[in-house]
Amino acid sequence: MIARKFAATAVMAACLALPGAASAELSQGRKAPPFVTQGALAGKGFTFDLSKELKKGPVVLYFFPKAFTQGCTLEANAFAEAMEDFHKAGATVVGMSADDLPTLKRFSKEECRNKFPVATASKAVIKAYDVGFVRNGQDTGLSDRTSYVIGKDGKVKFAHSDLDWREHVNLTLAKVKELKGR
Repeated sequence: MIARKFAATAVMAACLALPGAASAELSQGRKAPPFVTQGALAGKGFTFDLSKELKKGPVVLYFFPKAFTQGCTLEANAFAEAMEDFHKAGATVVGMSADDLPTLKRFSKEECRNKFPVATASKAVIKAYDVGFVRNGQDTGLSDRTSYVIGKDGKVKFAHSDLDWREHVNLTLAKVKELKGR
């Protein structure tokens, strides 16, 4: 168990040390692939259905590599702090990672501060959203740090890929506010 935790930490440290991973996220205007997955909010499990959520308004899907790593924790904290602004703008925010559901249940309480859900990103979802994290030509099984704003019409309105977590909240919130103004 300790060896596995060490290996996961080493992978993430190596990922974060890279100057920037190449990413080929979905382009603006493209239809977002629909999916249904399991997630957690405030430690409780639920089913997330993108199509149903889009009926309520825009959705921010932010993919992150691994729960409880430094960058992912800081990003979750930043989204939690901005959640009132996202709600005022009519948006739903969901964090997505390849972590298992028990890990995400804990992460939703401890780092998302019970303010927004996180959900499991299957290999199929990671592939459909073109957010697989590849290092040295090898698939790591993790997602890259990529944030999408998906409009109520189901189309990608904005995409931002950067392993540095710091601008994801500001950029997605600005886009959601812009959509609300239309």
